[in-house]
Amino acid sequence: MADPFFHTIPAWRWALIQTRRDLRATSMRVLLVAVTLAVAALTAVAFFADRIERGLSRDAAQLLGGDAVVVADQPLPDDFARRAQANQLRTARTASFPSMARAPDDLGGEARLASLKAVSGGYPLRGQLTLGDLLADGRVQTRGPAPMGGPAAGEVWVDPGLLLALNLKMGDAIWLGEATFRISAVIVNEPDRGSGFSTFSPRVLMREADLPATELIQPASRVTYRLLVAGPARRGDVGAPPNLKAAPAGEAAAQSALRRFVQDSEQAAEKLRGVRVETLDQGRPEMRATLDRAALFLRLVALLAALLSAVAVAVVSRDFAQRRLDDCALMRVLGVSQSVMAWSYALQFLLVGVLASALGLMIGWGCHHIFVHILADLVNVSLPSAGWQPVLLGVGTGVLLTLGFGLPPVLQLAQVPPLRVLRRDLGQVRVLSLGMAALGIGALFGLLLVVAQDLKLGGIALGGFVLAMLVFAVFAAGTVWVLRQMAQAWAGRLPPWLTLATRQLTAQPGHTIVQVCALGVGLLALMLLILIRTDLVASWRAATPPDSPNRFVINIQPDQVEAFQAALKQAGVTQYDWYPMVRARLLSVNGQPVRAQDYAEERAQRLVEREFNLSYAEQVPAHNPVVAGRYQPNEPDAFSVETGLAETLGLKMGDRLRFDMAGVQHEGRITSLRKVDWASMRVNFFVMAPSKAMPDWPSTYITAFRMPDQSSLDRTLIQQFPNLTIVDVSATLNQIQRVLAQVITAVEFLFIFTLVAGLIVLMAGLMTSRERRAREWAILRSLGATQDLLGRVQRIELLGVGALAGALSAAAALGIGAVLAAKVFDFAWQAPLWWPLPGALAGALLAWLAGWWSLRGVVQRPVSLTLRQAE
Repeated sequence: MADPFFHTIPAWRWALIQTRRDLRATSMRVLLVAVTLAVAALTAVAFFADRIERGLSRDAAQLLGGDAVVVADQPLPDDFARRAQANQLRTARTASFPSMARAPDDLGGEARLASLKAVSGGYPLRGQLTLGDLLADGRVQTRGPAPMGGPAAGEVWVDPGLLLALNLKMGDAIWLGEATFRISAVIVNEPDRGSGFSTFSPRVLMREADLPATELIQPASRVTYRLLVAGPARRGDVGAPPNLKAAPAGEAAAQSALRRFVQDSEQAAEKLRGVRVETLDQGRPEMRATLDRAALFLRLVALLAALLSAVAVAVVSRDFAQRRLDDCALMRVLGVSQSVMAWSYALQFLLVGVLASALGLMIGWGCHHIFVHILADLVNVSLPSAGWQPVLLGVGTGVLLTLGFGLPPVLQLAQVPPLRVLRRDLGQVRVLSLGMAALGIGALFGLLLVVAQDLKLGGIALGGFVLAMLVFAVFAAGTVWVLRQMAQAWAGRLPPWLTLATRQLTAQPGHTIVQVCALGVGLLALMLLILIRTDLVASWRAATPPDSPNRFVINIQPDQVEAFQAALKQAGVTQYDWYPMVRARLLSVNGQPVRAQDYAEERAQRLVEREFNLSYAEQVPAHNPVVAGRYQPNEPDAFSVETGLAETLGLKMGDRLRFDMAGVQHEGRITSLRKVDWASMRVNFFVMAPSKAMPDWPSTYITAFRMPDQSSLDRTLIQQFPNLTIVDVSATLNQIQRVLAQVITAVEFLFIFTLVAGLIVLMAGLMTSRERRAREWAILRSLGATQDLLGRVQRIELLGVGALAGALSAAAALGIGAVLAAKVFDFAWQAPLWWPLPGALAGALLAWLAGWWSLRGVVQRPVSLTLRQAE
């Protein structure tokens, strides 16, 4: 007769009672920890990755001088400024163009080409323009942030190099067109200076109201007009209080207004020639690429943490179900229906999922605050507040993991036959069922869509892990077969501990294969992240290493080469880029004249209307990898083209290009394509000829080098070679390196989550075999095996399985990492082919440590107790 208890107690209360009881068991605690860790990693990413990226983007916006910039080659219509004001956005104007700066006749009358920039009130909108004083020994002493709106009337701020070139000092007068101005400060850092060659002339910055007096702008003048647009001031902007904090509602409203302005302005710019809108995405591609790679890596960390947690939940849930078989058979005998059991377990796992989600949310929230505190000290800006989306993501992920990966094997408990109370071989948990596969795959697919936010990233990660698990299973099965054949061939000649270890691995091949796959997946995630993180950070640091060039010098004449290089050597500069440079205009492609109207894309139109920087070298530059064709030294009439230019202009291998170089025309065939990193702070060119010399080309030379500390080399070069243009890019380099440091800190912090998740998978894979090992070793001990012998067998078994899983996972990590590097992160992959060897050693060590922790006490457990529990 059925017990009425199971018919009167509500299912939710029964689930609550079971949850409270089962949380005392190791398997349920591991499941809870795995889901909690996944939720913590995901919500930490959701809480602070978005805040970090927005904060970094905002900090990088200082390189634009605003949140958005409207650029034109003619005075902008007032509609753009009115549109910004209607959206309650701040504005400032700049006008820049090359012009001659001249010292007064009584001070020598020297003249120098300069880049003149006139600014309006409110400039700069983002960041700070820093001023300084030029000391007698040529060094610059920083004074502090410049006041908003530019110099005072009748004054200018200049680059230090201009004073050296004109033999002027602070307080002297300088001629600009038809007006003279007093030099009141030198420029230490200009936030929106840019990094192109158009900004390489020494800067002269003046007030907009003083520009008409110079009479420099004439109908044929080439002036670049910019309208800077930004939302409310933030901490770090000029004039903003140090402790300024933006309200979340105000920040959201400002972002919305900025998006409306950009969208409307882009539509208006399409109707005007020579007008474009720049944001962080378009205006600073080198910063955007770094931030995009960082966001992808953060999502990869969260994705792998979720995948590892899913594996851990699936493995532990099967062990949980296996331990509950006898209890469920007894309940079936007492009259509990399958539907009641299914509902109770579903509610139980839902409760565990909600509990794990709550714990994960609290941990993720705390970790994100710790990290934001670290970054706040680093970037010295306030970060935007997080919304409610991470909370929904955390709860949804926790429930999805628990129900999608944990519930399928547990639901099989409802199908346990009552006859199992008499026959223990009935009702075993199946390895795989159609319903379990459908739920697991559906849950995994949904999780990837939510977490990855990138189908390519999610597809490569998921496909790579699925393929790797199949390979792991095949290799593990093959290894078991080889061990069985060796054990039979060497029967009686092996030491007892090795014989027992071999029998442990071959007696139940299914358990060995599952164990290798579980260990392999955990190690694969760890090794993949180590490889990607190492190469990703290395690529960032390699782009702008501490010894990156901070000086560019152009217009070096051929007869000045020996003297210039001697001056560098005397100053202690031994490493520098050195290339000839030719200004050329593209005339035709495959015999067809090139016209701007033939291209729909604005960038392509600008490229064909401008002059290119060409060069030639017998060997391809080391920082320009060839991605197509061959860079054949001294091949006649050959061109190597940058991949971005080829893509923009629709060029392909074999196309013939004709250039005009100051009246000298040259035609060549595209024989190779080079990948150029324009953010590398190195000398790069759109087109190069693979030749040692091109005597017909009207060449000058360009170089880039690192200025020695406390050196007066700038003054020496300007005095010895007055025709040179020396560009100091230290400020731009420092800004880029500071942002990279922030990104690397974020990457390394999140990396910890997946390390812990991988260790949990290792331990879960071993803990599921704990009771089976206990029974087997109890029988062996009852037959006379010593604890020392069994301990040695355990170590050999764990080391062998770990080494196999480590070697396989390292090889798989190399393959998946290569695909991710090429297809997702877009950086050069330096594949360490020796990686499987340390992978095997690391796998063996981790498996032994995890096994020692999870299986501790099994060998010492009393034999009678183990056998009595087994009955």
